[in-house]
Amino acid sequence: MNKGIDYGLGKTNIDKNGIRYGVISQNSVLQAWCDDSEPYYGNPEKECPECKTLNKVTKWGDEIECECGEIYTIVGDFDDPICFFYDKEGTMAETCLDTDIIITKSPYFTFGQFCSPCVPGAINLNNYMENGEKAYCFGSDWFEGEPPYKIFSVETGLEIDKG
Repeated sequence: MNKGIDYGLGKTNIDKNGIRYGVISQNSVLQAWCDDSEPYYGNPEKECPECKTLNKVTKWGDEIECECGEIYTIVGDFDDPICFFYDKEGTMAETCLDTDIIITKSPYFTFGQFCSPCVPGAINLNNYMENGEKAYCFGSDWFEGEPPYKIFSVETGLEIDKG
């Protein structure tokens, strides 16, 4: 098995430390992801009911006062989220490609094969490779069984004991 092709040419889906972003199937961590991820709906906006001016807020549910003096709240009317995200305990991740999760920050890393052109420069965490490229990954507590890869500490570079 080879490392694959870096369709990002070393410029995309990699951070300033040279660690690539990891991509994993949601099915690999589905229960933990469903329990802990949060929906993201984008920047909400709504037309003022009085003067029809389009107003934006930074968070759903915020109250806004329009230029015309009308005060109203922008709430989501059963909108679907744009994506789901996780930002806790030094780990940042969000959904991508409908069925995958991209991990952009973590206290852990592993090695793997490059993803297809769909996520150029990122690493497929479901294809662990001992001599692959370094990528952020989830810790073992995200999995109901054994993780599909070895886990290393970003801080020390040492493999994390599974026990």
